[in-house]
Amino acid sequence: MPPLSPSPAPSPSSPDAVVAALRAAGCVFAEDEARLILATARTPDEAAALVARRVAGEPLELVVGWAEFHGLRVTVAPGVFVPRRRTEFLVDQALAHAPHARVVVDLCCGSGAVGAALATALGSVELHAADLDPAAVRCACGNLADLGGRVYEGDLFGPLPDRLRGRVDILAANVPYVPSREVPLLPAEARDHEPLTALDGGADGLEVLRRVAAGAPAWLAPGGCLLVETSERQAPDAVEAFTGSGLTARLAVDDDRWAHVVVGTRTP
Repeated sequence: MPPLSPSPAPSPSSPDAVVAALRAAGCVFAEDEARLILATARTPDEAAALVARRVAGEPLELVVGWAEFHGLRVTVAPGVFVPRRRTEFLVDQALAHAPHARVVVDLCCGSGAVGAALATALGSVELHAADLDPAAVRCACGNLADLGGRVYEGDLFGPLPDRLRGRVDILAANVPYVPSREVPLLPAEARDHEPLTALDGGADGLEVLRRVAAGAPAWLAPGGCLLVETSERQAPDAVEAFTGSGLTARLAVDDDRWAHVVVGTRTP
């Protein structure tokens, strides 16, 4: 009998080859990631290119172009902060505190994920978002367009229209809160692929949070709330920043998601 021919090598875009490449690169959920990448790619060459980007350390969400957040598929793009699943807790707290909110502002909006989740859950709202980074503003514009959201480029409250003063029911601000000295210790996916302005919160990580807390009372409606995510270690100082600005503050914690959210209310 003639010798058997060797089996053909798997295609670079075959599921087995993709899983093997991702697993070798240290991806813990290689099978799930392979399915997403192959479902996104339109051609074998594109699949190979996406796999190469992921193997090189680019976040999966940026590779496939979207992130799942609060039941939504939110578009993300290179250079834009990827929304974290723990931030869904901030959305839940906002909805619990102000289930009938009509004016929502998403500061430091990044992709606009928080604003999109709030507007989707609340229904008909007046939605505004702002970010310092032009790439984030472009991304948020796409995610919030169908929800009627308006997106502004600028520093915190600076670009918001004056007519919002005293009218905001929910002010969500997913501010950067990593202390500057700890940014180099972040996972490479964040450190190398997300904007520094979305990560670095200054010397103690709370510089932007304090600025937001100081400015919030002028924008909140009576009974309106400010919500900011922080870390367990920073939470006491974050609460103090809220109370120092005249807000009634409480800390909400979700141990399962390692989420800590400070909720500040403007007293009617």
